[in-house]
Amino acid sequence: MSEMHEPNEPAATAVLTTPEAWRDYLGRYDELYLRNRASDQEIFDLLDEDEVEVLDEGGRLERWLGEEPAREETVAAAEERLEVRFPPSLRGFLFTSDGWMRVSGWVDLVYPCGRIAWMRDTGAGASLIRLYSEEFDNAEYVDLFRRSIEIAGGEDVWLLDPTDLGPDGEWTAYVFTPKYGDLRKFTSFSTLFHHGYEAMK
Repeated sequence: MSEMHEPNEPAATAVLTTPEAWRDYLGRYDELYLRNRASDQEIFDLLDEDEVEVLDEGGRLERWLGEEPAREETVAAAEERLEVRFPPSLRGFLFTSDGWMRVSGWVDLVYPCGRIAWMRDTGAGASLIRLYSEEFDNAEYVDLFRRSIEIAGGEDVWLLDPTDLGPDGEWTAYVFTPKYGDLRKFTSFSTLFHHGYEAMK
């Protein structure tokens, strides 16, 4: 059977909900990623020589490396398609960057609005539901996969459960590692994202 873990989340970590807070945070996230995780090819593709020098000297990059912000109507269309209203931290993120490519860990992409979907409707999600349905002990996980929205993918999958709301309106978030059947739980999209930031330090 799969295992669920609940990481200790730093109490001082504020849930990011505004585009202003997300933009500052994602700028720092990208700099940490480029310093500690990016390949030489990624750095060559993203930065010019002056920016590489700033990065090497521990300075702040002035150029935005994220995507364009999602428009209000783009987010509204995704919510209407899925018949939900996204939690505040995900909305704030999308209004800052409609998707995110440089992610710590085994996720290739945090999806833009157009790719966010019910996990049961994605190819990877449908396959996992079929696989995990073969064993009775996995019923809890199958139920979670069926009711969750998939917001990022790669070797790992990020999920948000709209049926499990916190007092701040945030949905419980998970990162699932199919290779090991490992499921880790977070209180929000924001804290899930920040877990990757801490892992890069």
